[in-house]
Amino acid sequence: MRPVLIGDVTEAARALRAVPPAARRALAEALIAEACAADRHRRTHRRLPRTGGDGSLMAAARARPQAPPLARLDPAACAALIDVLHALLRREAGAGL
Repeated sequence: MRPVLIGDVTEAARALRAVPPAARRALAEALIAEACAADRHRRTHRRLPRTGGDGSLMAAARARPQAPPLARLDPAACAALIDVLHALLRREAGAGL
C-alpha cells in the first residue's frame, strides 16, 4: 500500500460510515487489503491494475459507497476515523513493523 496520508484516512472513514457499525472492522481491513494488492500489482507490472485503484487507501475507499464528507467531528465521524486508524495499526503490528 502506498504511504497513508490524512486524506486516505478521511476517505476510508466515509466508506465505513456508509455501512452498519458491525461491518466496519471488516470493511476497514478489506480496504487496506485491496490497496495493498493494487500497490503490489502496480510495482510488479509497472502499471495500474484494471480494477483496484492505484494502491492508495483513498482509491480503495472511493471504489465503495460513501457517506457524505465529514463536515465536523461528531461522535460517529470520530468512531469511523478511529476504526480506520485501528485497522492500520493492526496491519502494522501484523507486519512486524
